[in-house]
Amino acid sequence: MDLFSDIQNQGEWLPIENGLLFWSPNFIQAPLATQMFHQLKSEIQFEQKAITIFGQPRLQPRLQSWHGSASYSYSGLTLTPKPWTNTLFKLKELCENTCDSEFNSVLVNLYRDAQDSMGWHADNEPELGKNPTIASISLGETRTFCLKHTKSKKQIKLDLPNGSLLIMTQSTQHFWQHCLPKSTTQKSERLNLTFRYVLDNG
Repeated sequence: MDLFSDIQNQGEWLPIENGLLFWSPNFIQAPLATQMFHQLKSEIQFEQKAITIFGQPRLQPRLQSWHGSASYSYSGLTLTPKPWTNTLFKLKELCENTCDSEFNSVLVNLYRDAQDSMGWHADNEPELGKNPTIASISLGETRTFCLKHTKSKKQIKLDLPNGSLLIMTQSTQHFWQHCLPKSTTQKSERLNLTFRYVLDNG
């Protein structure tokens, strides 16, 4: 049977202040999501990269791998794409079908434990276009994802379980920042795949 034949893509679009989310906590059934987690761990070579913060290089508190057809730059770091794996490409197509958008790249982050994290930021680099659509698939351990409106300071928190899909679109990146904070409880490994379309500025 096709590995992806049992995908469950039920979810709902959630209008938020100055933005729009799609949320599907059970986008992929848990047993299949776990299988895909282990498959991606075996397919992908992860690295720990340094970014520039206040003029100083600091290692990011997570591992990552960039795949697709376009380079991507943020915080003084330029990522050169690796080829798509079969699993990544299939997941890309599933996300594209769900939100009727095209993606040409994916950032795969490996959070090793409760101390691995992602700080507050918006995916608003010029090469992502005016209103980028970002599709995020979570595999493995459940972690809490936070969004914060830059003006009203309203916050949204979502627990992202194994096999879930969260999509941020329309003007979300202009008005909201997001992060994945450290956890106060013990956590095992989690993979997060964020699919995006990077414009060719060459």
